[in-house]
Amino acid sequence: MFYHAYDSYLKYAYPYDELRPMSCDGIDTYGSYSLTLIDALDTLAIMGNYSEFQRVVDILSTKTDFDANINVSVFETNIRIIGGLLSAHLLSNKAGAKVEPGFPCNGPLLRLAEDVAKRLIAAFDTKTGMPYGTVNLRYGVPKGETPITCTAGIGTFIVEFGTLSRLTGDPLYEEVAMNALYSLFNHKSPIGLFGNHIDTNTGKWTAQDAGIGSGVDSYFEYLVKGSILLQRPELMEMFREARKSIDKHLKKDDWYMWVSMTKAQITLPVFQSLEAFWPGLLSLIGETSNAMKTLHNYHQVWQQYGFTPEFYYITQNEAGAGKESYPLRPELIESIMYLYRATGDPFLLEAGEDILRSIKHSAKTPCGYATIKDVRDHRTEDRMESFFLSETTKYLYLLFDTDNFIHNQGQHGTLINTPNGECVINAGGYIFNTEAHPIDPSALHCCYNTPNDVLVDFKEFDNNQAMYRGIQLLKKKMPKKHQNEKVEIVAPSENVTSVSLPLSVAQNESSLGEAEVTVSDPPTNSFDAQQMLERLRGENKYPKNESWERNFELLGCKAQKFLQRLSIMGEVFN
Repeated sequence: MFYHAYDSYLKYAYPYDELRPMSCDGIDTYGSYSLTLIDALDTLAIMGNYSEFQRVVDILSTKTDFDANINVSVFETNIRIIGGLLSAHLLSNKAGAKVEPGFPCNGPLLRLAEDVAKRLIAAFDTKTGMPYGTVNLRYGVPKGETPITCTAGIGTFIVEFGTLSRLTGDPLYEEVAMNALYSLFNHKSPIGLFGNHIDTNTGKWTAQDAGIGSGVDSYFEYLVKGSILLQRPELMEMFREARKSIDKHLKKDDWYMWVSMTKAQITLPVFQSLEAFWPGLLSLIGETSNAMKTLHNYHQVWQQYGFTPEFYYITQNEAGAGKESYPLRPELIESIMYLYRATGDPFLLEAGEDILRSIKHSAKTPCGYATIKDVRDHRTEDRMESFFLSETTKYLYLLFDTDNFIHNQGQHGTLINTPNGECVINAGGYIFNTEAHPIDPSALHCCYNTPNDVLVDFKEFDNNQAMYRGIQLLKKKMPKKHQNEKVEIVAPSENVTSVSLPLSVAQNESSLGEAEVTVSDPPTNSFDAQQMLERLRGENKYPKNESWERNFELLGCKAQKFLQRLSIMGEVFN
């Protein structure tokens, strides 16, 4: 399935962003940068095709930057391009590609990822620290750009930006992403819910519907994954706080509704296809029982139609009018794969086979796989989004390939030499970004000076936690005047000022924006990222909660104690 689509992309669509599987040609959608090729790259490595992986890496390595006068979605460019480049960079050694001295702290794909991040970082230069939704890759934020951004478009950076900071030693990316998360958290409603869209200059909510789906989903996902990957308990605390309100106000009979963020009145009794990531996310914190109950509901929808429609009205048991399509989304198979790894329940293999058979039967075309335009009659539409190759086929493959190296739980790893001494990589515990690009958590510990020859004394853990989290490196790069600043402990604000707009402004993932090839007026003043960072530090609008930052107990659970030990100690365990 993967190769039918991938080979067709190379034959008919490259170097365009996407394949049109019915027209057998290509089209640019998100930025005119061969998106599908970058998005599919780490899938090649996971499926064991190292020769093709190396060939594509060689092609990408000839590119020095992403300088182009085009407007792109900050969200999509981050998760697909930066995420794809970082993952491929970290898998290069595993796939046998030639790596530069200093790997994983150096390499052509890492430099490309940082180049893209530097072009996106201007979006965060707002009064709240929450980013604009669009930037021009050459000139920064376009003149007249709306400050209104969806919640996911604010909270879906910490995995990629944190990885960049840990690998490059530049604190800019992780600090900016964390500031945006703190800002967003401080704008939650009095009952602890988050709306759909917010004005990043004023902090006013412009769409007040609260849910776990479109426009919000990956915010919650990155709180959990960011906390595990970067060993930041404060992110897990934010998720726990948010989940209390979600379970109290949104959860009804193992479904999740959309409600008013201030009054908790049900505004939309629907299940969205994008919400199917939630059971997989719960499995990461050990909540497999609740996750399985919700997954059974979602699987029943799949069985009813052969696919999950974008909207499914729970009370009427039918697909939503105008929202009957299935654009080959990965979220359901994502949760199935995660839960199978956690439980081994054979039902999940059957559910995965249902998805495999449906796609093969109804979506396959001579030139790839097509979007299902209407799940009720399985009519097709001429589009194959890049996430079909980066996510849907990958999660299906990993469900059935139980011995894949991605599933390694510390039984083996690779010892490499770096400028900071010996380091272990490829030891498992991979964290997938929201585009299914795996990040190796052990590699993040290779790029700062941690004494690898000293056994960790957990009695001294509190005193040494900064070293385990890589903060020594960030301090080293930080201007001296900020190194010894004390952090004020305050309770997060729960004040929110809102105006109400209907949920229809953010009905699906595409609303996050496609690329617009535009000639922009050059800005009158050049953007200085370091100056922005100094301003954010100086303003300190959203002071950190130090008690949360020190609560490492939050990161321990049945599902991922291995990840915690690996991330803290950077060792391989037999």
